[in-house]
Amino acid sequence: MENSDNKIRVVCAMSGGVDSAVAAFLLKEAGFEVIGVFMKFWVDDLGAGEVPRANLCCSSDAERRAELTAGKLGIPFYAKDFSREFKRLVVNDFIDGTRVGSTPNPCVVCNKEIKFGQLMNFAGKLDASYVATGHYARIKLGKDGIFELHKGKDNEKDQSYYLWQLTQNELAKVIFPLADFKKTEVRTLARELGLPSFETPESQETCFAPAGTDDFLSKRFLAKPGDIADTSGKKIGTHEGLWHYTIGQRKGIKLSGGPYYVVSKDGEENVLVVSRNKKDLLQKTAGLRGLNWTEGKNPKLPLAVKVKIRSRSKAAAALIKKTKGAEYLEFVKPQLAITPGQSAVFYLGGRLIGGAVISFA
Repeated sequence: MENSDNKIRVVCAMSGGVDSAVAAFLLKEAGFEVIGVFMKFWVDDLGAGEVPRANLCCSSDAERRAELTAGKLGIPFYAKDFSREFKRLVVNDFIDGTRVGSTPNPCVVCNKEIKFGQLMNFAGKLDASYVATGHYARIKLGKDGIFELHKGKDNEKDQSYYLWQLTQNELAKVIFPLADFKKTEVRTLARELGLPSFETPESQETCFAPAGTDDFLSKRFLAKPGDIADTSGKKIGTHEGLWHYTIGQRKGIKLSGGPYYVVSKDGEENVLVVSRNKKDLLQKTAGLRGLNWTEGKNPKLPLAVKVKIRSRSKAAAALIKKTKGAEYLEFVKPQLAITPGQSAVFYLGGRLIGGAVISFA
């Protein structure tokens, strides 16, 4: 694909939503040669005679909006099928992690493997220099030539948390056009431009499980009854499978005399441990695995940072330490419901320097 006017070519991921639509517009206004790409993901095909449920990220309506937006902006448009890669790299990771008792974060894996993995490879085939998305995050080039990942302007919508697995190779080829925008500004601009997606609602569920993760997993895991015990080890009930629960969960435990909170899950003994005392969810340490330093260099440990243990949680002060070859977190104050499988993401001010998967609490 030739570039006839020597503009810098950028592939913009277009989901059919308002953020990616405005991102594509801003890129074109900035003078880039923009190519819109709609990514088709995997669709859940299991069910008792049910019509397969569309993945919320790539329904036919979303594809149509993305195509209409590209047409309105006057940019080329591709619909690229990544369903096999999405199933293998994202969905299977979620299923496998849940099977062993953790609570994986599929959005983190999708960003690394699909949006900044498979899509970046496809962009290379189109001779594009960059990939752009509608993420609310910012990339800065430091004086030492290191690409830094920072929070976006909109603190409420900041999505840097989901990007901690990116490396210098990816950050050098990514543009986030919405870095300096707030969500309200994006919607206003989309409305003024008459973009098809200006009123598109935001998805709150896991994209490949539109009916909820419990429904999704129920089709794949057989019931495996086990004991529900209190923190002293006394049996107080029975569960139908540990995969129904996550740390800190209160609803759906179905015990009288509550509320009860899920404190831990013992996969080997198939025991769900619960407590009526919310303070039993507090922990000061968390093990780490798969640690990634986004700036490509390992800092000296121990290191004082602010840590987010879930996307909407407030960053908490902690030390990253290392013992016997393994890194772990030691929080200044105990944290509520530290959950194995979720991401712990490290910040210095507004700068994201790395992250890891929580291995234990």
